[in-house]
Amino acid sequence: MDLKTLKSLLSSKINPVLENNGTNKLASVLVVIYGKEPFVVMTEKPKHLNFHAGEISFPGGKFDSSDSDLLDTALRETEEEIGLRISKEQVTGQLEPVVTLNSRFTILPFVSIVDEITSLSANNEVEKIFHIPLDPFLKTMAKDPDPSHNRIQEMFTFEYQNKIVWGASARILKQITHRLNS
Repeated sequence: MDLKTLKSLLSSKINPVLENNGTNKLASVLVVIYGKEPFVVMTEKPKHLNFHAGEISFPGGKFDSSDSDLLDTALRETEEEIGLRISKEQVTGQLEPVVTLNSRFTILPFVSIVDEITSLSANNEVEKIFHIPLDPFLKTMAKDPDPSHNRIQEMFTFEYQNKIVWGASARILKQITHRLNS
C-alpha cells in the first residue's frame, strides 16, 4: 500500500483534547509511517523502567502541564525520545483512545504519514528504535490466546523479529488494520 492510499484511509479530524475523568492519567503517542515500502516507527522501552519496561511501543508519553493539548504531548515526546521533529501540519489524523490496564493511562494516538524521516537517535527512555515494514507487520496480528484478557477487553498481539507487541500498542495497530481493511 502506498503513502497516498494510507493517508486517505488514516486521515481524520483532529481533536487533541480528552476529558480527564480523574481515574486515568492522560498520554498520547505518535504513529509515524514513512517511505515507499512503507515503514512504521516503534520503540523498545528499557528494562529498568517502572512502567512498560521492555515493551514495544510508539513514541509518546504522559501529558505535561506545559503542553497545550495531547497533540503537543505526542510531538514533544516523539522529538525527545527519538529525535524526530514532526510538525502539527504533518499529523494527518488520530485514532480512538486506548487504555493501559496496569498503569491506568488513557492514550490518544495520532498518525503522521510522511515521505521520509531524518536519522533517529534514542534518548534514555528508549532502548531501541525499530523501522518495521508496515504491511507484513500488520499481517502478524493474532488474537491473544490468554482468556483472562477477554473479560476486560479484546486483546491482540503482533510480532516483529521475535518480539511481541501487545497491550495498548497492539490495540492501536488493530485500529489501523481495521481502517486499512474497511
